[in-house]
Amino acid sequence: MKKSFFLIAIIAIFGLIGCQTKPTKTIENLKAAIKGETTASAKYKAFAEKARTEGLDTIAKLFDAASLAEGIHAANHTKVLEGLGEKMEEFKPEFEVKTTAENLQGAIDGESYESTTMYPDFIKTATEEKVDKAVKSFNWANDTEKKYNAYYTKTLETLKAGSEKNLPFVYYVCPVCGNTYDDSNLDKNCAFCQTPSDKFIKI
Repeated sequence: MKKSFFLIAIIAIFGLIGCQTKPTKTIENLKAAIKGETTASAKYKAFAEKARTEGLDTIAKLFDAASLAEGIHAANHTKVLEGLGEKMEEFKPEFEVKTTAENLQGAIDGESYESTTMYPDFIKTATEEKVDKAVKSFNWANDTEKKYNAYYTKTLETLKAGSEKNLPFVYYVCPVCGNTYDDSNLDKNCAFCQTPSDKFIKI
């Protein structure tokens, strides 16, 4: 009788384990996001260098901040991925550096896609698959991309008007979620993750 009971219990346990499937789509989305954010970080670093060669130091500062923020997003996504027992495959970021005006437009296009299509889809899938940490990481990245889209749009307009010297020269990046502020609009705590502003990284 006891043997039969233990046998049934073991079968039940393995049955439950078998029913626990990995969130396949969210894992794929995390990997895509890591690749995208890592590439963006390297790309924006190169864009900053290009801006400096064109004498556009204020715009270079914005790209410096963006490069850091994207790196934070990639690190957050990687942590979630590894928490699911997965690892990111090695890859080499590929991108093209053009003029600063063209680079800004390319950045606008990229951030627009991520904030209106990519991340909303990723968030929806992660919610359906009940991967709460992925939902949080995706939301932090998405909210930051929206802010950068606005920064890039304003910066390109200012550049075209020939008044780029009026752009912000100091930025603050939250080390936890990548949220970014300029020196004219700084919260006491990060609006996304509540990290105190004295922890922000000054660019």
